[in-house]
Amino acid sequence: MKTVMRCMVVVATGLILSGWNGVVAADPAPTKITIPDMDCASCAKKVGGKVAEVKGVGKVEYNVQARTLTVCPKAGEAMSPKALWEAVVAAKLDPSKLEGPGGVFTTKPKE
Repeated sequence: MKTVMRCMVVVATGLILSGWNGVVAADPAPTKITIPDMDCASCAKKVGGKVAEVKGVGKVEYNVQARTLTVCPKAGEAMSPKALWEAVVAAKLDPSKLEGPGGVFTTKPKE
């Protein structure tokens, strides 16, 4: 029993010293981009590759059937809605809607 208590004290001390405050960070909020002309896997991979190059992007998933990209940021980073929109346009496609933590856009965001 004493060994268990010592282990608990050591673990608790380690957590406190490492700065753990008992709060577990939530997954960063994703951004969903609707792209009406994204009608095949090849197009989806092309635009997904361009979007993946945007600063702060951690993961890009596509759904050809729904014609959407879901873009997740890297932990602790933010993605620019404007940069995401521009990346889709750079892939020669036109987004119709971008929904994320920065708001909902149906035209190119200013920032």
